[in-house]
Amino acid sequence: MKIAEIRIMRGPNYWSVKHPKIVVLKLDMEEFAGVMTTQISGFAQRLETMFPGMIEHRSTEGQEGGYLRRVREEGVPLSNVVEHVALELQTLGGMNSGFGRTYPAPQPGFEYVVFSYQEEKAGEYAAHASIKIVTALANNEPYDIAPDVAELHEIREDEHIGPSTYSIVSEAVARGIPYIRLNKNSLIQLGYGVHQKRIQATMSCRTAAFAVEIAGDKNATKEMLREAGVPVPKGEIVYDLEELKDAVDYLGYPIVTKPLDGNHGKGAGINLKSWEEAVAGFEMAQKYSDAVIVEQFIEGYDFRLLVVNKKFVAAAKRTPAMVVGDGTSTVQELIDKVNSDPRRGVGHEKVLTKITLDKDTYGILEKKGYTLSTVVPAGEELFLKSTANLSTGGTATDVTDLIDPYNVLMAERIAGTIGLDICGIDVVTSDIAIPLPEARGAVIEVNAAPGFRMHISPTEGLPRNVADPVIEMLFPDNCPSRIPIIAITGTNGKTTTTRLIAHMVKSKGYQVGYTTTDGIYIQDKMLERGDTTGSKSAEFVLRDPTVNFAVLECARGGMLRSGLGFQQCDIGIVTNVAEDHMGLRDIYTLEDMARVKAVVPKSVSKNGYAILNADDDNVYNMAKEVESKVAFFSMDENNPRILKHVAEGGLAAVFENGFISIFKNTYKIRVDRVADIPLTFGGRARFNIENVLAATLAGYISRFEISEIKTALRTFVPSPSKTPGRMNLFKFPTFEVLIDYAHNPAGMKGIADFLKNVDARKRVGIVAGVGDRRDEDMVELGKLAAQMFDEIIIRSDKDLRGRTAEEINSFVIEGILQEDPNKPFKVVGQEMVAIAYALEHAERNSFITIFSEDIPEAIKMIESFKIIQDRRVMVD
Repeated sequence: MKIAEIRIMRGPNYWSVKHPKIVVLKLDMEEFAGVMTTQISGFAQRLETMFPGMIEHRSTEGQEGGYLRRVREEGVPLSNVVEHVALELQTLGGMNSGFGRTYPAPQPGFEYVVFSYQEEKAGEYAAHASIKIVTALANNEPYDIAPDVAELHEIREDEHIGPSTYSIVSEAVARGIPYIRLNKNSLIQLGYGVHQKRIQATMSCRTAAFAVEIAGDKNATKEMLREAGVPVPKGEIVYDLEELKDAVDYLGYPIVTKPLDGNHGKGAGINLKSWEEAVAGFEMAQKYSDAVIVEQFIEGYDFRLLVVNKKFVAAAKRTPAMVVGDGTSTVQELIDKVNSDPRRGVGHEKVLTKITLDKDTYGILEKKGYTLSTVVPAGEELFLKSTANLSTGGTATDVTDLIDPYNVLMAERIAGTIGLDICGIDVVTSDIAIPLPEARGAVIEVNAAPGFRMHISPTEGLPRNVADPVIEMLFPDNCPSRIPIIAITGTNGKTTTTRLIAHMVKSKGYQVGYTTTDGIYIQDKMLERGDTTGSKSAEFVLRDPTVNFAVLECARGGMLRSGLGFQQCDIGIVTNVAEDHMGLRDIYTLEDMARVKAVVPKSVSKNGYAILNADDDNVYNMAKEVESKVAFFSMDENNPRILKHVAEGGLAAVFENGFISIFKNTYKIRVDRVADIPLTFGGRARFNIENVLAATLAGYISRFEISEIKTALRTFVPSPSKTPGRMNLFKFPTFEVLIDYAHNPAGMKGIADFLKNVDARKRVGIVAGVGDRRDEDMVELGKLAAQMFDEIIIRSDKDLRGRTAEEINSFVIEGILQEDPNKPFKVVGQEMVAIAYALEHAERNSFITIFSEDIPEAIKMIESFKIIQDRRVMVD
């Protein structure tokens, strides 16, 4: 059993629209093809022994233990076990993922395994590990999963966003605000385009840099607070042992030492009562900063007060990692007992962190004369860390409802004094329910990026949704977070439709970003060149802070490779579904291809519109699966599907009586005469009429005025710069040349329909087979070329995709000869050579059609040749 192919999906995809983050494995089952778990002696028992937690896998029965019962009694394929092992491994690694499926692949002996992930690297690792594990179980070979679980824990700590950031993201998602992770750490974009806001951990785009600077300078913070009447401990900044001695003489014991610009308690020494301890604390602090703060040690408990957007929101009492003696257990046994609490995990995996042994712990034990083998007396509270951070095993108790109003006001004043929008204030006092001065407490520190875990998941007390005021601050009064997104897919016409809609949107005054097979455009400026129709290209547009409207072309390849780059769109358009790229990535039928394209309309929001081609059966049938509203377009005003839809109150656009018209209820709104729309070439390019219909609906649904739609349609003039490779027509003095990207039978048939209305004495075509197409597809291309042209020039693509030029050309020639054994054809190698040959040998009143691979170079060559020809005419 081995992986034949692995794909990581990052958005709605062919396999699942509702579970965008999935791993797709294509497995070669090899010797395990068709083998069921009940056919392998002892397999079920070994699986259950290795993964006792799988009892929670309910399977289709919906009952605990249901899956293991099926494995044991009914039998399941081993590919299905791989799915469940991959999910359970991630759960053991602290990343619970619950969605999985298995499907037979088209090839005998192959299976598809699909399962969800939280982190890409973890999902990929679990995929490889699960195959090794299931193979070992099947062969009754020993396997230790501990290293795999440990590695997944490592991946989680490295890759997963922390609990504070996660709480903010979760609150945003609950409010319908989309997010994009901008790096592997905690930098997150909330919202799209011009409406985006950013957070990193608990710092926001509203956090003032100067405030962070002040909070990072503990001495400056203390001075500002002292001048504002806030109780703070006395202290000095020291740089050497001599200055330390002077500070100790002034302050007296006990003291606290900490680095001037430290954070999260790093390098801090607490309750130091002797010169030896003071020196050790000073040296530890200097590992983080040359300047060391020496302060009075304030007796009391450690509290954290949280202020968001100038308002107090939560308070927690923090207790350092500790154990309580029972008179019989050693320190190590007590730590193990505490760590066995199911709420404790590695790092930020769970609400509490396991207690680990470090230099700080050993130092504390040494001071008390303890070792890990010491039996702790009954009732003794043994603190194992000098700071109360949850990340080192500490605990938190919510005290939000107990805090005195004076302390609330003090916290809000402190946040305002320092200038922080999200502010954590560390206070030491005997009782937070008593005003700080009366309790002889003090403010110890102010934090610019306070952790939220103690508030959202306290060990004791009420959890507080402290992320809510953060989102309310960033997006007050339900201000917009999204920008309109129109997504376009289909076999042919999607690029032209994308460009036309982008032109329409720009004409309306929006700052539009759009993606095409040519590149990524922001406000009509190409920023990335290439086939940019995948998820990363979509995110490129949605990340741009200047964009307030996105028009995204979504191609088959990107959807199969990684899914869509957005969770929802407002309008999803499917132009058509035709044979193209058949056989690639196991898409063999039109029905398969339609399921790929249907990902776009399925991703439309419930209040949005799926715009579908009513003349295409496969596209029309997508209406049954979408959750949004539906609008249809058709080239036939009497199409029964259109008439029925409109009679039921639906919306449609049709080509009727020479007009582009919108049908709504009993009304017919004529937008413009087709002959006056440049993109239709006077109505001769019927396939572009379909694109105009889809774009017109998109504009109308977007609440554009009919006059605005009409103006946009008339001002969108096809040209090499506006629509490169899409019906680019060049008129020479004695002949004409058309360049088009058509690369499949349906596209070629559209051009053939156009050529019927072209007045030319001779039609010449430059065509090429594509190496990754089926043999029969290339033969069909040859047949179509023979039907369309009087003379054929066969060229080769730069990328032959695993075949030889001779092999590809032989299939094209076979198709030509099958259609017309007497059809003249010539084989010329590279595309530019073929174009040069055609132009140099062009006859008077001929029409040359070039199906191009390298559009920019082809246009450049033709334009250069045209300049030369025009000059010759002027000389003559």
